[in-house]
This record gives sequence, C-alpha cells and structure tokens, in this order.
Amino acid sequence: MSKGILNTALNLLARREHSASELLQKLKQRAFDDHDIQAVIEKLQADNLQSDARFAECFIQQRVGAGFGPVKIRYELKQKGVADNLVDALLENYDDDWIARMQQQRIRRFGAAMPTDYALKMKQARFLQNRGFSPEAVMRLFN
Repeated sequence: MSKGILNTALNLLARREHSASELLQKLKQRAFDDHDIQAVIEKLQADNLQSDARFAECFIQQRVGAGFGPVKIRYELKQKGVADNLVDALLENYDDDWIARMQQQRIRRFGAAMPTDYALKMKQARFLQNRGFSPEAVMRLFN
C-alpha cells in the first residue's frame, strides 16, 4: 500500500464524510490498484477514520434539515452504498417527526391554507412525494 493512496483517501475524508462505497469509487477514478484501495479502506475503518454509520448520520441530518422525506433519503443512501439495516436504524430516530416535517414543507411552499380544490391537492401531493414523503403519508395529511 503506497502512501499516495492513503494521503488521497485522508484528503477526501478531511473535506467531508464519505461512505466506504463512495471512497472506493473516488479512489478507483484516480487509477489506484483495487487491492490497495481495499487495504486503505479497511485501515481507515479500523482507525475509525471512515465510518458508514457516521456518514449516514451526517447525511440524514443534512437532508432532513433541507426538508426531504424518508423515501428519498433512503434511496440516496442506497445509491451511496450504505447498508439498508443501518439506514433503517438511523431513520427510526425521526419516525415521530415526518408528518410535522411534511406539513412544514407544504406550508413553506404553498401557505397555511389547506387546498379544497382537487387539482391543488394533487399539485401539493406531487410536490411532497417528490420531496421523498410516502404517498400514504401525503394522503393522510390531506384527509
């Protein structure tokens, strides 16, 4: 394992948290050897410098703060190579807040008055679903 690959990995992690999968991809793009990449990632994990749990926790906090729902956050973390069971465990911490957060997003975008017109309800429902809230939760909000 060369010092160059370790320094590159540390520089990436110094900027922000990365999942192991993201780190793997970024190091592959820089044409490092697959065996060396795996060894560096294992070393970083052993030294607690890279942690998927820490990455997912930071990512979830950032996306929740930006007003996104659990469906979208779960999808994005899956794309970043984070294990489903870890995502489920971390999202459980927010279970009580999703309805309030969804209502907050709706009010921020459309105002406090609930729509009575079907077309307006559907427009708002599409917006909330695109933000990552489940169709069931969105329909409960409007009923």
